[in-house]
Amino acid sequence: MTKARVYVTRALLPEAFTLLRSRCHVDVGPDNGLRGEDFVEALRGADAVIATSVRLGPEALDALASSCKVICSYGVGYDHIPVEEATRRGIWVTHNPDAVTADTADLAMALMLGVARRLRDCDLSVRNGVAPWGVAMHMGLRVSGKVLGLVGSGRIALAVARRAQGFGMRLAYTGRRRNEIFEAATGACYLDKKELLASSDFVSLHIPLTPETRHYMAAADLALMPPHAVLVNTARGAVVDEEALVEALEGGRPGGAGLDVFEREPHAHPGLRMLPNVLMTPHRGVATPDSLIDMGEACAHKIFDALDGRLPQDCLNPHARKA
Repeated sequence: MTKARVYVTRALLPEAFTLLRSRCHVDVGPDNGLRGEDFVEALRGADAVIATSVRLGPEALDALASSCKVICSYGVGYDHIPVEEATRRGIWVTHNPDAVTADTADLAMALMLGVARRLRDCDLSVRNGVAPWGVAMHMGLRVSGKVLGLVGSGRIALAVARRAQGFGMRLAYTGRRRNEIFEAATGACYLDKKELLASSDFVSLHIPLTPETRHYMAAADLALMPPHAVLVNTARGAVVDEEALVEALEGGRPGGAGLDVFEREPHAHPGLRMLPNVLMTPHRGVATPDSLIDMGEACAHKIFDALDGRLPQDCLNPHARKA
């Protein structure tokens, strides 16, 4: 019996696809993914696709229309997959909201701590042999007991809140509406956006990228943050206006930023790269073997369901179904 063919848009940890290979033939793209006609031809005839950050345009979806049952976003975000276009072609689209939670929350805390305690500057001073080590050298911001404002109240925000509880942080959150379940689990108080930005020592973003959340943090929003405050973004780059963030940081409000995502990946705004009060990582929220294997196995189960005609878990368009 011929195995179903699955195309993975970028090279990932091989162990992530051990389960998938038990039933399917798996083709994997190069490290940075293919582009143009090469990408379209690689997709043609695939029964399923695991999509990383490579965007699937109309031509790519046309190449999949006659064969593909499901497109699985490897992570939680799916702004690189045009869900409505896939629906019109009868292709289910899923994502992985659970598998990314723990490692992304860990990185959000790491960025928060790294900026607060100026670990970048401290590391460079030791590496460069700076001496003597004065008492007032690289003074940082205490994290324990401070106010953490969470934008969003989903899985990752909840995981960050639980980690922050270990530091005795006081928790606040904002969103389109109150979330009583989140409040009960964390003790966080609901504030409107302006109140949260003005009263938080740390602000951590955990919202999807949509037309409504693009540049959620713009110049006027950044200006509300206290001069000592730290902004952390492990969500999507474009929820922050990077141009405005550079100007705000240069002006001293907020005091620092920890960023794992950027508007024009794989590039950060040149101004951000010049600022000593910014700590940056190259979209490494799920960069652990545990997370990559968990996501690969989650995708495998969803693909198996789709191939068997069952609605896959975490489907974004359950009404999409080939005749």
